[in-house]
Amino acid sequence: MTARSPLRLRLCLSLWGMAWALFGLTAFSLVDRPGWAVACGLLLLLTLVDLAVIVHHIHQGPHYQPGRNIPPYEPDHGGRGRYGH
Repeated sequence: MTARSPLRLRLCLSLWGMAWALFGLTAFSLVDRPGWAVACGLLLLLTLVDLAVIVHHIHQGPHYQPGRNIPPYEPDHGGRGRYGH
């Protein structure tokens, strides 16, 4: 009910995955394993896209990533809403 988005953790994990995918791409290219190199290249591309999404969400500020000093939003309980619409 009061969960916060762990974007900084996702950022660190994405950077970690990007480093390993880049390492795998380089290593498998050097030992002439093109299939594994392509797999690591695709993984690198995926981590770059994820990194871009994470950075975009972080730059959206407290509306998307509220801090500890911002109270959580009121959950949607269904129904017709607060104003009866």
